[in-house]
Amino acid sequence: MTRTPAKLDELDLAILTAMHEYQKAGILELSRRTRVARATVQSRITRMEESGVITSYDPQVDVTAAGFEVQAFVNLEIAQGALDALTADLEAIPGVLEAYATTGSSDVLCRIGADSHAGLQAVLLSIDRSAAVVRSHSVVMLSTVVAPRTLPLLRTLTPAGSSKAPAYRDRTR
Repeated sequence: MTRTPAKLDELDLAILTAMHEYQKAGILELSRRTRVARATVQSRITRMEESGVITSYDPQVDVTAAGFEVQAFVNLEIAQGALDALTADLEAIPGVLEAYATTGSSDVLCRIGADSHAGLQAVLLSIDRSAAVVRSHSVVMLSTVVAPRTLPLLRTLTPAGSSKAPAYRDRTR
């Protein structure tokens, strides 16, 4: 099922920014920071949840700080039609942090983590044991240059019209 992209306006972006900057803030605090009614903030958040813009409230966990200091990216070439089987195999390996079907010379890109180089090798060997994997190529991550982020991209959107919340529009208050 494909979703129609949500039309975010300036207030939606302000709420998302406040949620990002003050991650423990509740609806009342977000209302104060964006200067709109609690009900407006709640309805906007609900709409963004239902449209799939907001997908989770999980804490952001730094696996390096948690003791998994070795990470790598792995490009996988897989057998024709084996994506479902590979998905099940990868989900069974705790060291696979994320995986994406891709275009180009490989079929799947994975990010993996381990507590040591020996642990990394064990994760790589587990991935290679999958009958779906034809070939793999790994690259060890040395450092993070740009951390995962979304707000800079969202801010490039042309807002879908002005907000209906008068207090939000009138920044002189």
